[in-house]
Amino acid sequence: MLARLLAERVGRAEGPAVVIENRPGAGSVIGTEAVARAVPDGNTLLINAPYLLIAPQVKKVGYDPLTSFEPICYLVSSPGVIVVNRDSPYRTLADFVAAARAEPGKLTMASVGPATAQHIGLEMLKRAAGVDLTYVPFAGGSPAINALLGGHVTSVFAEYAPLAEHLKAGTLRALATSAPRRIEPLPDLPTVAEVGYAGYEVDLWWGLFAPANTPKTAVAQLANWFSAAMQVADVKTKLAAQGFSPVAMCGAEFAALLRKQYDTYGRVIREAKIGE
Repeated sequence: MLARLLAERVGRAEGPAVVIENRPGAGSVIGTEAVARAVPDGNTLLINAPYLLIAPQVKKVGYDPLTSFEPICYLVSSPGVIVVNRDSPYRTLADFVAAARAEPGKLTMASVGPATAQHIGLEMLKRAAGVDLTYVPFAGGSPAINALLGGHVTSVFAEYAPLAEHLKAGTLRALATSAPRRIEPLPDLPTVAEVGYAGYEVDLWWGLFAPANTPKTAVAQLANWFSAAMQVADVKTKLAAQGFSPVAMCGAEFAALLRKQYDTYGRVIREAKIGE
């Protein structure tokens, strides 16, 4: 959805035809490897998420996330939210953590995974709060949410978009967001850091990349095109409807964020023995 929305706007404003090719498989690795091997002429691009940084740290892949690509722009943030069933006794993250401390391993947290940003976010929360939570992986966010609605798990860590309607309907209760700051759709919802775990941040992003050695002029032009597309009113409205917040962090700043997250995720992966 994100790729098609931005491609349509860039094509209309700038002229070039932008063809979207879905290349699923191996948790996005197949498509990512294809772009890493592509001719670096600015005509082949990749939209991917944090699994770009995680996959090489848990299995053998045909790319290096920090050297095989030119980071163009961090396009949008899709904030993570920790939720419980509306019938849950836990009304705040502090309640949830206290219960987890009282009965180590009894409380469960489901998410898409394993070896995803959400899974890593759970492991980071366990370490920050000093609690033992049992991780329950699902093939996608929706199955995890259905398990929570059915009372089969205690909590879920998911992106805001698939949770939105359930939160509006009151069938689920949000405890905190993993984002670095409060999110527009839920302005009263505290961040995990605000609850007392300073430095906690799991940013679920979607970014735009080109193969390494793509000319700097092409990278700059693409950054300008896609940044401008995200500022168009109807694009922002459609993104917001899907729970996306435009960011448009480009170039060196985006590259620095990738390096920081790569190191953070790597440390948690090793400590939690994810992928072993």
